[in-house]
Amino acid sequence: MKRSSVHKLLVFAVALGAQTLMLVHAGQENSPQLSEPCASKLEVACEQLRMGVSSYREAWFAEAVLHFRYAAELDSNFVQAHLYLGTALTQQYIPGRESSENLRMANQAIAAFEGALKLDAQNTTALADIAQIYYYLRRFDKAKQYQQRRIDADPGNPEPYYWIGMLDWALCFPRQMKLRKDLNLDFPRDPNRPSTLPPLPEDARARLASENGDAVEEGIQDLKKALELKPDDSDAMAYLNLLYRQKADLEVEEGDRQADLRIADEWVDKFIAIRRKKTSPSSGEEAPQQQP
Repeated sequence: MKRSSVHKLLVFAVALGAQTLMLVHAGQENSPQLSEPCASKLEVACEQLRMGVSSYREAWFAEAVLHFRYAAELDSNFVQAHLYLGTALTQQYIPGRESSENLRMANQAIAAFEGALKLDAQNTTALADIAQIYYYLRRFDKAKQYQQRRIDADPGNPEPYYWIGMLDWALCFPRQMKLRKDLNLDFPRDPNRPSTLPPLPEDARARLASENGDAVEEGIQDLKKALELKPDDSDAMAYLNLLYRQKADLEVEEGDRQADLRIADEWVDKFIAIRRKKTSPSSGEEAPQQQP
């Protein structure tokens, strides 16, 4: 039985919202746990770290920054201090706010994590947090660079592959939709297929292929790798759906375009099946609570 157009629109909206869920998940996993044993050989630096952790736990982030910064100054090889300093600074950064003070906080957090990377070039916590901040700053190419460094440091982790796929879509989608809007082709013609847009004229298709082709192909391959490492990653499935729709716009032959759209629909079906499985009572996982 075919799904209704309303249901397909809902699925498409859920797919577009997957990155928000991923950001919350990534922030929880990548931030240092501020309860690790002190790694410095200097007691005074350890004491500053402990004082910073205490302030951090009370949400006194500005005070925590002072302690962590002092700990890093006391012991120039203290990786933990740089990581904790970056974490405390990140807590004071508000994504999306463009004030000079807010941007200064983001840049200071990046600098703190870079300090950790100078001591440990493959520190995956620092790499992940820098990538996330650059994502918040909408500097997607920089975010991709650090996600690639995460892959180089830890090739068995599915998360950076997912991120690169999602970032490739974030880079391609605005270019695609601007072109379609300029051509008045940004709405579906078939109400029964609300996520399928009409084909582009050849000159527009060729131009978009030159701009988006490499990123679309990279994104698809990285998302497939993420699923190879984590087969039940519904967020990766959601973005494969979206990237195959991007790919469809780049195809020369109509048969190839239709094949891409069929693959996109298959990923939607897989996305739905995984989400239902994860939220069913028999799965052992609690269904998500509706937010007000």
